[in-house]
Amino acid sequence: MNQELINKIFSLADEYSNLTAQNLSRLVRIKSLSGKEEELSKEIQEQFREAGIDEIKTDGLGNIIARMGSGNRVLAFDGHMDTVDAGQLKNWEFDPFAGQTDEGYVLGRGSVDQKGALASLVTTAKILNDVGLPDDITLLFTATVMEEDCDGLCWKYMIEEDNIKPDAVVITEPTNLSISRGQRGRMEILVEFTGISSHGSAPERGKNAIYMASDISLKIKELNHNLKEHNFLGKGSVAVTEIKSESPALCAVPDYCSIYLDRRLTGGETKEEALRQIKELLKGTNADISVPFYEGKAYTGKVYGMDKYYPTWIMPEDHQLIRKAKEVYKSLFKEEPTIGKWLFSTNAISIKGMYDIPVIGFGPGDEAMAHSPNEKISITDLVKASAFYALFGIDFVNH
Repeated sequence: MNQELINKIFSLADEYSNLTAQNLSRLVRIKSLSGKEEELSKEIQEQFREAGIDEIKTDGLGNIIARMGSGNRVLAFDGHMDTVDAGQLKNWEFDPFAGQTDEGYVLGRGSVDQKGALASLVTTAKILNDVGLPDDITLLFTATVMEEDCDGLCWKYMIEEDNIKPDAVVITEPTNLSISRGQRGRMEILVEFTGISSHGSAPERGKNAIYMASDISLKIKELNHNLKEHNFLGKGSVAVTEIKSESPALCAVPDYCSIYLDRRLTGGETKEEALRQIKELLKGTNADISVPFYEGKAYTGKVYGMDKYYPTWIMPEDHQLIRKAKEVYKSLFKEEPTIGKWLFSTNAISIKGMYDIPVIGFGPGDEAMAHSPNEKISITDLVKASAFYALFGIDFVNH
């Protein structure tokens, strides 16, 4: 790699550090829950315009697609706009939506997950305007919607409805500046039990749906201990996360009960296998089992959905995209990167898991801060991420 270019990129990322922090502060001040990202979208589009982006558009779901260059090789950088809510304010040491900076950090909800990366991408566009982009590359900066409610839905829409199919994608969820090459998949499972009501004074006359659900819940607890383990992604898991019941009255035996399962799928596990395992536990019962369907309304008014099944994905460590990411990292930071995985789920479940588009993960911030009170991100992380994205974008044509 051209050492002069590397030094220039890192120097510009550092020079723009205050701008990056200020842009992030502006983003944190705008609350943007899933399906309510419109105000934030306007701010991000304005920041990209100020950075000198070539083209900005939004699609029917509200995803931002910002473009630089017009070459045949297409690389996308993805970050989602929505955040979870702040939760109990008493658990915060500062206002989660003030967007303040303190001792080298930007504070607030979404600073890590994942508005920090979006601010870094804006700076990346500014850097690339300064140093120039090779003629044979197109870079897409996607600021996507509704990830917290249904990860991957936004990219399902862009691939199937917008016909956007890049050669590779960098997911900018927080990784502590390590390179992520996989994650466990997940799915949600609904199990419904039908009993027979009777007066609470004579429960033996009825069939208590809560007892049915309770018996199966204990079996699911045991199943969790016996699930497969993968040498990279670790162990699969299953947990009962919700229970609901209905009865004619509180003095009557309930005739309906449902349990909701969160199932994490490790390498080699499939949707069909996960359902079969639960069906085995349900033998002899009259329970119904299903994978719920997510249907959400975007801020554009568009209603869109998908099954709540989010496939596992793994990139081989010797894949050329991983090798290129390691080379870029070492060129910039003069040390070996950590190669790891995400514990949580990302938009890559559709990009790689459903459509087999190569993906790597690289993002600023500590993933342990995601969804937590007192969320904050190091400005140093933002600078390094901006530099990495810029050099990776320029050198992508050589991978």
